Amino acid sequence: MAKRYLLFYKPYGVLCQFTDNSPNPRPTLKDYVNVADVYSVGRLDQDSEGLLLLTDDNEVKYFLGDSKFSHPRTYWVQVEGIPEESALKQLREGVDIQDYRTRPAEVLLLDVEPSLPSRKPPIRFRKSIPTSWLEITLTEGRNRQVRRMTAAVGYPTLRLVRYSLGIDRGHKLSIEGLTPGQWREATPDERGALGVLRG
Repeated sequence: MAKRYLLFYKPYGVLCQFTDNSPNPRPTLKDYVNVADVYSVGRLDQDSEGLLLLTDDNEVKYFLGDSKFSHPRTYWVQVEGIPEESALKQLREGVDIQDYRTRPAEVLLLDVEPSLPSRKPPIRFRKSIPTSWLEITLTEGRNRQVRRMTAAVGYPTLRLVRYSLGIDRGHKLSIEGLTPGQWREATPDERGALGVLRG
């Protein structure tokens, strides 16, 4: 049977799993994706949004999910304040988070806010503190890493959206064409690129 590869735009507030056995269940992937036996490649926190790849292909899940293979993950990050160049340089070179130093990252201060749907609920707005958007590309995905990185250089994250996941030099998966809560099957071209990972 052919493997399944689904691109899902995870909304804010949704758990990156199909069940929640807590006393007050929260929204999960099951509320949006009615496909059996697929699981997410990597995770996004409940308060993060954006691209999730869901698949039943364990080899692809391994190659894309394990940081040793250095597949790039690009995030659009709204932060409190306008980062100085010294802070951007720190993010690019690596910052210390607890007992770990992050790998070098690609970091851009965006001139224009990304075209994204409004978040529900919206972020807290404060007239006295400006916000700005960064594009951050990592080759690793530790727990709450982007939030910890921006906080470490003095600019807390307000909104975090994973825009894309790189497969190889010529292919990436992205949220283009999707709105929060929507998913689609991978295109034949995307399936072909993913299939290469399986050898």
